[in-house]
Amino acid sequence: MNYYFIVYGLTYIAIFITLIAQIFVSSSYNKYSKVRNERGMSGKDAARYLLDKNGLNDIDIIETKGVLTDHYDPKNKVIRLSSNVYKGNSVASIAVACHECGHAIQDKENYTFLRIRSSLVPFVNFSSYAGYFAIVLGCLFGSLNLIWIGILAEVVILLFQLITLPVEINASKRALKELDYSHFLNSNELKQGKTMLTAAALTYVASVASTLIEILRLVLMFGRRED
Repeated sequence: MNYYFIVYGLTYIAIFITLIAQIFVSSSYNKYSKVRNERGMSGKDAARYLLDKNGLNDIDIIETKGVLTDHYDPKNKVIRLSSNVYKGNSVASIAVACHECGHAIQDKENYTFLRIRSSLVPFVNFSSYAGYFAIVLGCLFGSLNLIWIGILAEVVILLFQLITLPVEINASKRALKELDYSHFLNSNELKQGKTMLTAAALTYVASVASTLIEILRLVLMFGRRED
């Protein structure tokens, strides 16, 4: 009875952590996307200025669909900003755009964790599909070996998430430093931008915690079968 309580309890904890993090980042973004920055600068303009300032004139800035779909593409040397960030002149738009510029600067400076993360992407893409597929097959055919292969794939994902944490936190620190130095935002807006970026960073912390809990849950579930 206690065993099943622990397993199901871990599942609910993982869901709760992920949900809270998503609510926090969504509410922060919704709040600060409605606050117009004093200079009326768009996310695209801020990103272009920071890129040029750091000698990254060759990096393009492209508008993309979706909400909070913003990302830096190190392979194609492109920053893709969602429409609200690309065109918007809110505090959130500036903060998010500058965060992505932080990744571009990391790339230029060969930031170690960014290089490691990029090298792990193919393995993570494979693991994200193969992991649960192996676990399902293992359960269907009663193969503990397949199940442990699936759990190992989850460990690869956890490793990727752990490496992603310093990448994202460092990019936000770079963004805040550039925002302060370039005076894109006033002191109050800078605090709001920091809150926005902190909320975004917490989603990565939540992902690590959720994956760690999921691995622990799987080990508890299938480790007993070896007894």
